[in-house]
Amino acid sequence: MTGRAVRLAAIVLALAFLLALPELVRPYYVGLATRMMIFAIFAMSLDLLLGYTGLASLGHAAYFGVGAYAVALLVLRWGVASAFAFPAALIAATATGALLAPLALRARGSYFLMITFALSQVLWSVAFGWRTLTNGDDGMPGVPRPSFGFPLDGTDPFYYFVLVLAALAALALVAIVRSPFGRALRGIRESESRMQALGYDVWRYQFAAFVLAAGFAGLAGALYAYFNRFVGPEYLYVIQSAEALIMVILGGAGTLVGPALGAGIIVFLEDFVSSMTEHWVLVLGVIYVLVTLFAPRGLIGLVNDFRQRRAEP
Repeated sequence: MTGRAVRLAAIVLALAFLLALPELVRPYYVGLATRMMIFAIFAMSLDLLLGYTGLASLGHAAYFGVGAYAVALLVLRWGVASAFAFPAALIAATATGALLAPLALRARGSYFLMITFALSQVLWSVAFGWRTLTNGDDGMPGVPRPSFGFPLDGTDPFYYFVLVLAALAALALVAIVRSPFGRALRGIRESESRMQALGYDVWRYQFAAFVLAAGFAGLAGALYAYFNRFVGPEYLYVIQSAEALIMVILGGAGTLVGPALGAGIIVFLEDFVSSMTEHWVLVLGVIYVLVTLFAPRGLIGLVNDFRQRRAEP
């Protein structure tokens, strides 16, 4: 079998497994799988910036949180129907990315990392301090799930809803990174000056990638608000951004499937470790150090290196 046939078979088997999952495991694990898929969308959205454009952000939770808060505020504060609040949340996250991108893209390297962190903290401080709007650190409970002609209150229906959206998001991201636009992003990642010399408007490409990444992060945030039926300032906090960054690095930046895999591993470990200790952030730091030292190209990089060694005579 060719490599393409193997990949296609793997995708079909994975989809078949995911479709059958609610019949195979208890509702708790269905909920855990739902959370994994939500964070897979979040991690893949960051990978569009980090892995394909070469922009390492430490503030990607800003758009995740905006998507979540938009859903909660529209429904709980202003009485907007959930079916309309959901697309409005995606628009809000995308618009926030468009507003913040010109500020963030003025910097490069570690400065870009820090300015994205600072911008995210500004939004976190608004969510934390504006109690009359957001309830501050008490958060906003009771976020109802949307209804599109069929109920999503049950664990299984919501799982399938997230599965469909995760699949569509993955297909959209694959189409983006395989398009001429995506190839240009990879060229910019390798050498901005060379792409400028070839006539590409580097800033416009980076701006577009930033806004697209914000939109997909907003999708993940809105789904997470529905999943938890709650929104709080921690959705915007730096720990959320750091988790997404580690998901991408753990799985392998610039692959899409790697960040999705990294998201699944991190969510599972967080669920497992947090049941034994409250010091999950410490464990997260240890994971980051180990990955940086022993698998700088992530798990997908390790697999590719192993396959290459086996193929060598």
